[in-house]
Amino acid sequence: MDKDTMLQILNQSLANQYKSQSQKIRVLSEAWVKDKIFCPNCGNPLNDYPNNQPVADFFCKNCSEDYELKSKKNGVGKKIVDGEYQTMLRRLQSANNPNFFFLNYDSRNYEIFNFVVIPKHFFTPSIIEKRKPLSEKAVRSGWVGCNILLQGIPQSGKIFYIKDGKTLPKSNVLENWNKTLFLRESPKMDLRGWILDTMNCIDRLNKREFTLDEVYAFEEELKKKHPDNNYVKDKIRQQLQFLRDKGYLEFTSRGKYRLT
Repeated sequence: MDKDTMLQILNQSLANQYKSQSQKIRVLSEAWVKDKIFCPNCGNPLNDYPNNQPVADFFCKNCSEDYELKSKKNGVGKKIVDGEYQTMLRRLQSANNPNFFFLNYDSRNYEIFNFVVIPKHFFTPSIIEKRKPLSEKAVRSGWVGCNILLQGIPQSGKIFYIKDGKTLPKSNVLENWNKTLFLRESPKMDLRGWILDTMNCIDRLNKREFTLDEVYAFEEELKKKHPDNNYVKDKIRQQLQFLRDKGYLEFTSRGKYRLT
């Protein structure tokens, strides 16, 4: 067994005393992250918070970044199940909103297929889906949870440590994290939402070089997402200029751009 394969296997012996599958995965995944994963912001080791910490699971002593861990078996899917809906919305506006670690594992042999960090600056209300209230028969009747919609997050907001079973270099993780820190300069959700929507449109073009007209093709879709804005094309140009100024894009010639 090579080093990378050993890195990607959860140590089942750590949870022999637990009967609940959810408890086992919590123990195994938290132990693995604490032992193997570094802070994507500064590269230093992580520390774990005490159990039942209301905000996060891990923190970095060096740079004070917080991280919450979510695990899912068998497939990444399009959604991550999270906690109470209103609590999540309040957290998006708070200073201590954590970044998210997402671990995807094989339920047969506990091998990790994917491990990704999603920086907190990619979270806006538009990617938080409200779930149906629990039924009257449920212990927590009326409780309303939420899902995190992964398809609403631009590809640059999904920073992989392990992707499809392959461990990526530490330098890649640190570089990819640093590339989008400029988004923290836009604390207002509506402004950041426009930037992220534009980044998603660029992703959907699925090409490194593209034209302004190709992004304009999303005008009607963006207008539905931002009905109070009557100057969508102007807003698109504004976001492209912002992304260019931050080094996310480069302007190659009139009406033409390239991802850096």
